[in-house]
Amino acid sequence: MHDAEGLYFLSFATVGWIDVLTRRAYKDVVVESLRFCQEKKGLDLFEWVIMTNHVHLLARAKPGSALPDIIRDLKKFTSGSIHRMIEQSATESRKAWMLDLLRAAGESNGGNTGFQLWQQHNKPLLLDTPEAIDRVVAYIRENPVNEGVVAKAEDYVYGSAHEPGLLELEKE
Repeated sequence: MHDAEGLYFLSFATVGWIDVLTRRAYKDVVVESLRFCQEKKGLDLFEWVIMTNHVHLLARAKPGSALPDIIRDLKKFTSGSIHRMIEQSATESRKAWMLDLLRAAGESNGGNTGFQLWQQHNKPLLLDTPEAIDRVVAYIRENPVNEGVVAKAEDYVYGSAHEPGLLELEKE
């Protein structure tokens, strides 16, 4: 992310595209972390959606903050929190399967200590035209519709199309 003040479309996925984020509790961890990043770390959030195995954001960093650092911290916190939730769950039917996959992903990546939830990259795309921004907004909002999760974007709670939203959005 070379433009410190730029508006970016970010997309990050779970390792192996594992459908970890099917449980509300896991998605809520991501929502709370996004909220914390907005309030304490300088994240300006314009659009967002949490799917079963990936997250899309339209975001930038406030002056004095760095978007790569914000996203790194968000992914680190959510990874650890969700991993602990899976480990401690008495009802997670996919517990052993997911923990084995997360452990194998972590062991194959020398930069981790035992497990990995998120893929390393964020696929940042700098948006510098109104047309590009409009395309990304539509893509983010329609992602749950295109995946067949809901018929109307505004019905999907874990995205910016839902009103009232779970997160405050920048209006600029």
